[in-house]
Amino acid sequence: MRANEEAAVRGSDGAVPHGGAPRGPGIWIRGAVGEADREPQPYEEEHRLIARAREFSWIATHGGAGSSTLATVFGGHDAGRDWPRPDRGEPASVLLVGRTHAAGLDAVSHTLDIFRRGDAPPGLDLDAIVLVADAPGRLPRQLTQRIKVINSVIDVYRVPWMPAWRTGDLAGPLPREADPLARLTGRTAP
Repeated sequence: MRANEEAAVRGSDGAVPHGGAPRGPGIWIRGAVGEADREPQPYEEEHRLIARAREFSWIATHGGAGSSTLATVFGGHDAGRDWPRPDRGEPASVLLVGRTHAAGLDAVSHTLDIFRRGDAPPGLDLDAIVLVADAPGRLPRQLTQRIKVINSVIDVYRVPWMPAWRTGDLAGPLPREADPLARLTGRTAP
């Protein structure tokens, strides 16, 4: 250590603080030194993992639930009212879709019960329920209570009333209420 560096390290009493180590920013090196110059091994090149957005199958729990629209807007496989077939390349991750009216919530509860009993085809993974508003405005209290019960069992994502979707305009921006579903599905803004 040079004399001026040594003087800067020593305290006013002449002692070197912290066991002789100079104070100041530490330099941390991640990984072994010299590893960056190393050539990748063939095994490493063949077995690199590539992260992809998770894909979902949208299952309509009743006619007119909106699974086709949601699959178009958020991406994924529209299974309609059928079970997806992972053996044919269809995503095994399932999102159940229903409307927020009484019949829609009945259908969602019935399909949710199929999963609860273990009667769904093997290999399917129920990720969440997606409820699409059946009309503009607030829901009646009794329907809100039913949604709370469903949400106590599994995650529920809500999609508000979208007037543009009625006319087939699916390319517009999503409302803020749909942001959690957009994050789940990995949808990017248009």
